[in-house]
Amino acid sequence: MVKAKNKYYFMKHVPFFVVFCMSIFLLSGCWDRVEINDIAIVTGTAIDKRKGKGIELSLQVFVPSSISSGGGGTQGGGGGPLTLVVTQKGKNMADALSKIQSELPRRIFWGQCKVFIFSEKVAKEGIKDHLDFLLRHPQPRERAYVFVSQGKAKHILDLKAVLERHSAEGVRELADLRVGLKATLQNLDEMLKSESESSALPYLVTFKGKKSGQENPEFLKIFGSAVLKKGKMIGKISEKNTRGVLWLRDEIKEYTVTVDPKNIEGDVSLNPVSAHINMIPKIKNGKWKMTVKIKTEGEAVQNRMDVSIIDSKTIKEIEKSYQEAIKKRINTAIRLSQHKLKADILNFGKEFHRKYPKEWKKVAKRWEEVFPEVEVELDIDAHVRRKGIIHKSKGIEEEGF
Repeated sequence: MVKAKNKYYFMKHVPFFVVFCMSIFLLSGCWDRVEINDIAIVTGTAIDKRKGKGIELSLQVFVPSSISSGGGGTQGGGGGPLTLVVTQKGKNMADALSKIQSELPRRIFWGQCKVFIFSEKVAKEGIKDHLDFLLRHPQPRERAYVFVSQGKAKHILDLKAVLERHSAEGVRELADLRVGLKATLQNLDEMLKSESESSALPYLVTFKGKKSGQENPEFLKIFGSAVLKKGKMIGKISEKNTRGVLWLRDEIKEYTVTVDPKNIEGDVSLNPVSAHINMIPKIKNGKWKMTVKIKTEGEAVQNRMDVSIIDSKTIKEIEKSYQEAIKKRINTAIRLSQHKLKADILNFGKEFHRKYPKEWKKVAKRWEEVFPEVEVELDIDAHVRRKGIIHKSKGIEEEGF
């Protein structure tokens, strides 16, 4: 009886055993792995307009031979640069990329590329096709940052890094600081597919530093935003006005507001330490209205007033000035977006679509006409945090200098 049961058990599990054995032969193992010595690691990508039709693609590639046990900084132990920039022209990105690959002894690898820079000329012509290629390609990360440059994008990759290992890393650090708009490949794709088909990207500029010996290094800065509609750049927003956009998009981070309270001599600087934005769309009697409620707290970081921030009267004056400063920046951003650029980079369309899907469907195709007519009401509640620890700055006596 026992033998019969064992035989039955064995026969029952034979098919599973056979399948298991056959699957072993189907395992790929490590035959298709890619060795790091076989790839050219791209750290930054620049897309420029070439003369006539087509583009100029530049890749900043990491040079592994520059690293040695004693190496560091922008150069390796042997004194060579950490990166090199390779460039080729082509009808499109795929064409230019294939030409670059034919010049390199290693396979191009985009998996570590965290920076993609479009020149202003390319952005004005349109970036949808380039973005489509990058998103379809299996290697570029969707979290990689996207920028628009004032001049040639390649020039930024060619810059000699001052504080970072290479220029692409410096650009990435600027984005991480959140001093301006922050956009990734995924963000850009979502914005261009949004209700308004409008987007804004950080705008990169270069400037000369003070001379140090015989060198006059160039530095990078995010100087406002480039505004795109349907994938084409239509204008720019200054650095100051970009801050209003950051408030409305609930992206305000590293930022200082300096105000001059009325009836008080001097000024005080505050850093927003918390902010909550609530957009309330409303359609009544055919009129579209957006109420923006902002609740924020600012931390006093420097006091140059002739009084300390301790009494309630002073605090109220500071909060009132803080509120007015925020309101002014936001109103300017709204005015530029609605009337000058006519591009909904404020995501109003998204909010109306969410709350009024039927009404939105009727105006979706002509949102560009409706958006400038939307009435906007601001409700700002600004407070000062840690008000008791910042006193009047005594400074240094000027006499004797």
